[in-house]
Amino acid sequence: MRMSFGLIFRTAKGRWMAKLSRQCSRGYTELFVPSSPPLDPEKVKEFQRFITLSKRLLVMTGAGISTESGIPDYRSEKVGLYARTDRRPIQHGDFVRSAPIRQRYWARNFVGWPQFSSHQPNPAHWALSNWERLGKLYWLVTQNVDALHTKAGSQRLTELHGCMHRVLCLDCGEQTPRRVLQERFEVLNPTWSAEAHGLAPDGDVFLTEEQVQSFQVPSCSRCGGPLKPDVVFFGDTVNPNTVDFVHKRVKEADSLLVVGSSLQVYSGYKFILTAQEKKLPIAILNIGPTRSDNLASLKLDSRCGELLPLIDPH
Repeated sequence: MRMSFGLIFRTAKGRWMAKLSRQCSRGYTELFVPSSPPLDPEKVKEFQRFITLSKRLLVMTGAGISTESGIPDYRSEKVGLYARTDRRPIQHGDFVRSAPIRQRYWARNFVGWPQFSSHQPNPAHWALSNWERLGKLYWLVTQNVDALHTKAGSQRLTELHGCMHRVLCLDCGEQTPRRVLQERFEVLNPTWSAEAHGLAPDGDVFLTEEQVQSFQVPSCSRCGGPLKPDVVFFGDTVNPNTVDFVHKRVKEADSLLVVGSSLQVYSGYKFILTAQEKKLPIAILNIGPTRSDNLASLKLDSRCGELLPLIDPH
């Protein structure tokens, strides 16, 4: 499968503008969602029964819930980043140790941010927010860093891997909104321009090394330290307090639903093991196999935004 993307970013009277290529603007969302079989009415009934019987439902979401909002994931067959390219996500240790790697990361992130931050919740996000409002959803744990659950109004929420909409100083711990950093980037790089080909998860795009070399990266306005998105990069670990908090929520739940995750990352998979130990019924909604299919009482290979709105949470 060949995919073509194009994003051209240039300044116009001091303002940054983004121009999507024709191929990208016409249905690019669909490019990131794997193909799935038609809804099985019997499976839908089973899923409805699972939700009806749940009184303290814990939901864990992954990248597969956001692909329908136009955000690519890593592992989806044929359409994920791993299948489309030989690119791999940045490693925590590399980012912390190397100023040139941080420069490359922030240049790419700066170009990708206007598009990434503009993504909106899809029907799956809104459905889960509605379940919370009606008292069906006890707690929501997301492995995503895109803030789409927050945009949809979810409040009983733990962002397991952090959120791209926040920036953290590695020295003093100061937190600032990502949009504020974008403004500082613009001031430091008034004439810098770049053409990127390819979208990646987590607000990233692909740039050449030549484009990156002249990009200026600001430091922490409080202490001068290096800045990092407030997210857990690959090779880093989730805050132990966050892990303990989620384990408690799992133990308080009476059922667990996985939405849009292959559970290949251990930071999410371990909560499934906790649910199994507690003998909680587990349902998985994900296109393609997951690490925990053998632990689930119900597995559905459907689009999250197609199936979740059909379910009556009462």
